[in-house]
Amino acid sequence: MPSFDTVSEANMEEVKNAVTQSNKVITNRFDLKGTSAKIELKDKEREIIVFGDSDFHLDQINIELTQTLGKRKVDVRFLDMGKVEKIGGDKVKQVIKVKNGIETEDAKKIVKAIKDSKMKVQASIQGDAVRVQGAKRDDLQAAMALLRKEIKDLPLEFNNFRD
Repeated sequence: MPSFDTVSEANMEEVKNAVTQSNKVITNRFDLKGTSAKIELKDKEREIIVFGDSDFHLDQINIELTQTLGKRKVDVRFLDMGKVEKIGGDKVKQVIKVKNGIETEDAKKIVKAIKDSKMKVQASIQGDAVRVQGAKRDDLQAAMALLRKEIKDLPLEFNNFRD
């Protein structure tokens, strides 16, 4: 039976490259020179930590980071911006989590959207992915188009297409 998996995974290599490139730009920027502005990537926890001297610096760094991620074709909807924390003196930091996988509530939304469409496909939650099965390839392609249209708040990808 033809099927595909709906997933939401960021390309961590491109995220790593974007952080490195943003750090280079930040160190050379005139308005951020001589400050504590920098970006760190904790690869195992999938966290990006942004440091700056003020909220304004954090905003400038975040703008640079999101632009670089966009140029590298990484959807910024993967980023979960944390709260700005003071870390002594004037310095501030912000933890940005890189989302990976589809959470249970979002997976239920995807399954509900497919069931409400009355298409001849079945959707089932499998861990952090949603598997969609159908009798015909055309039905699966219609399901992909439906999900792209209906679920706008998640960066969805479709892989493991089997005929």
